[in-house]
Parts: sequence; structure tokens; C-alpha cells
Amino acid sequence: MSSEDVADRAALDGERALVGRAVAGDPGAVAEVVRLLQDPLYRLALRMVWRPADAEDATQEIMLRVLGKLDTWRAEARLLTWAYRVGANYLINLRRQTPQLSLDTYREDLADGLAEADYRGPEARLLTDEVRLNCSQAMLQCLARDERIAFVLSDVFELSSHDAAWVLDITPEAYRKRLARAKKRLGNFLNSACGIADPKAFCRCARRVDKAMELGRVDPRRLHFATHPIAPGGRGVREAEQQMVRLHDAAAVIRVHPDYAAPQAKMDAIAGLLESGRFPLLGD
Repeated sequence: MSSEDVADRAALDGERALVGRAVAGDPGAVAEVVRLLQDPLYRLALRMVWRPADAEDATQEIMLRVLGKLDTWRAEARLLTWAYRVGANYLINLRRQTPQLSLDTYREDLADGLAEADYRGPEARLLTDEVRLNCSQAMLQCLARDERIAFVLSDVFELSSHDAAWVLDITPEAYRKRLARAKKRLGNFLNSACGIADPKAFCRCARRVDKAMELGRVDPRRLHFATHPIAPGGRGVREAEQQMVRLHDAAAVIRVHPDYAAPQAKMDAIAGLLESGRFPLLGD
């Protein structure tokens, strides 16, 4: 057995012990489960529903479902992978999502109102970051939900085909086909439209700032992504941008958002609900 296998087994044993304490009603163990899962689940929800406010609501609901099903976890996968499965099932079937966008329509939208020069107004760097991050979220919304989550699990969260297929409860072959469709569609779009993915493409984030503010998609008084809190020790906007430049491919444009942190107020609400005794999620 390799040292990596030994480490994985030790980690899984630790998760078994933690979950066992949580299911038995140990408040500290429940809090630790929430701490381990909240940020990754929030980032998954954010990529599926676009806006932080909707992702907050989705994360709270997913976390409650995870805790409610915690006694069914049999360590067939790592705890987070299992939680992704709970979250994916909820997000794929979520009714309240933005209307389905079209990549062709979105390309036309980006070309309309593109300025001849980069934005040089107040907070130019910050607003350009917001346009870039908001745009990559919009691109994902142009994919059907099953393609979107397949792409997110692989190219954003870097799950193996085996694990991602397990999360989605499909065969690895079916997953790879779904992922290939998503990557082809996004790759074609990015290489034809996005100047980050291909310098010959027409769009530049800094030239979309004025139009984005005019349309209300970017509000300098309330930025959704560029100033979003990040997880302790996680990548910020600058680090994510530098990674994107190093990778310099279509997938990198989508992948490298900062390591956003789940809003603490929602997690505190979950803790309060559990402590109230009015929502007995876990066994006695």
C-alpha cells in the first residue's frame, strides 16, 4: 500500500469517527462537520446558481440535508464527495434558477457596447475583476444543468471521472461524454469570444465595464465577487488571476475564482436551528 493510500485511509477513519460522534449528538462534532463542508458546498452552489444570495440559500438547504442524512453515510466515498452528491441532487432539481441562457446570444451580448479602450475610471482594477468573475459565472449558466455540474465537478473541483460519476449517480462513461460536451461548448465559446482564453478573440473585460454598469450587471456600490470574503488561507482575486494567466487556457477562465467563504450568518442560523431542539436532524 502506498503512502498516499495510507494517508487516505487514515483520513477516512478520522471522518468515520467524526461522523459517529456527530450522529450521536456531539455538538462539537456537528460544528466540525459544518466547518469542513460549508465553504466547498457554497462554492458548488455559487457555480450553479450564479448569484451569492441564491447560493447562500441553497447552501443552507444543502447543509441541512447533509446533516439530516448523516447517519446514512457509509464511507463509500470521502465525506465531502458524499456531500457533493447530496448538493448536486438538490441543485440539479432546484426550480429557482436564472433562465437558461444561450452561448450564441451571450456572445452577441458581449460584442454589443464593447468600448474601444479599457475602462480608466474610479476603481478600474476592481471593476474589471468584477466583470471577469461575473462573466465566467454567466458562461456557466449557458450550459444545461447536467453539463454545468459535470464541468464544475471536473474542471473546477478537479474530481476524478470515477468520483464525479458517483456524485451524479451515472456511469463513468456517461459522465465523460457529458463532460466532453460541456468542455467543447465552453471551449468554442471562449476561444472565439474571450481575450483571456485567446488573445485574438474580440472581448476584453476592461472594455466591458461601462456597458456592464449601464446594464446594471455590475454595481460599483455592491460588488458580488471581486470583494467577496474568502476562506481562511484561500486564494484571493489576485492569486486566482495569476493562476489563470499561468494556465492560459479556456478552462482556467472558468476555474479560477477566489476561494470564496460561505456567509457565516447562514451557518450560524443552521447552528441555532440544531441547538433549538426544534429540528432534530441527528439521532439521539
